[in-house]
Amino acid sequence: MTTSNTQAATNMSQARFNMIEQQIRPWEVLDGQVLELLGRVHREDFVPAAHKALAFGDLELPLTHPAVDGEAMLAPRVEARLLQDLALKPTDKVLEVGTGSGHMAALLASLAQSVVSLEINPALANTARQNLKTAGIQNVDVRQADAADNGFAACTSLGPFDAIVLSGSVAEVPPALLALLTQGGRLAAIVGFEPMMRATIVTRTGDAAFQTAQPWDTVAPRLRNFPAPSSFRF
Repeated sequence: MTTSNTQAATNMSQARFNMIEQQIRPWEVLDGQVLELLGRVHREDFVPAAHKALAFGDLELPLTHPAVDGEAMLAPRVEARLLQDLALKPTDKVLEVGTGSGHMAALLASLAQSVVSLEINPALANTARQNLKTAGIQNVDVRQADAADNGFAACTSLGPFDAIVLSGSVAEVPPALLALLTQGGRLAAIVGFEPMMRATIVTRTGDAAFQTAQPWDTVAPRLRNFPAPSSFRF
C-alpha cells in the first residue's frame, strides 16, 4: 500500500471513529455489539461514489442522480438506533423494506440468521447486491419488488419474520406487516408526518396482541407507495 493510500485509510478510519463517538453514542446507542459492528461494516463502501466524502456525516445521502424522493441512506445515528432497538438474535429471520445501497441490510445480516430485503428500484437493488457481495455478506436476499403492492403480497409470501425494519418513514404501520411477526417478533419503523416523526417499535405479545413503544423522534424520507391514512375527519 502506498503512503497516500495508507494515509487515506487512516483518515477514513478516524472519520468512522468520530462518527461513532460523536454522533452515535450521544444518541444513546450504547450496545457494545452494535458499536463494534458499525466499526466493522464500512459505511463508505455502500455510499455512492459522488458522496463518499460525506459517508460519515450526520445526514441522509441521496442514492440516485438526480435525487429521487425517498431514495436515500438514512443518517448513521438513525440506522444505529433502529438496529439497537430491534435487539436482534443470531436465530432471527429479518425482513427489511427499502434496501437502498444495502448498508442497513449488511448490519442486520451481521446480527441475524438471514435477511430478505425488498427494494422498489431495480437499479438500486442491483447496486445493493453488488455492495453486499463485495462486503462478503452472504445471508441477504435482495429482491426487487414494491413491498406495498397488492396488500403487501411480496412480504406476506415470505413470512413470518422475527424482525421487520422499514428503512424509511411511513404514515402508519400497516397491519399486514404486523401480521407477519412471530410471537415476540419486533417491527421497527419511523412513523408520522413532518416536522416530527416517532421511532416506533412494535412487539407481538400474543395472537392479536401488540405492545408499542415510541422512544425517540426523528424525520426520515418516505417509503414509496405505502398507504396513508385518510385526512378526512368528521
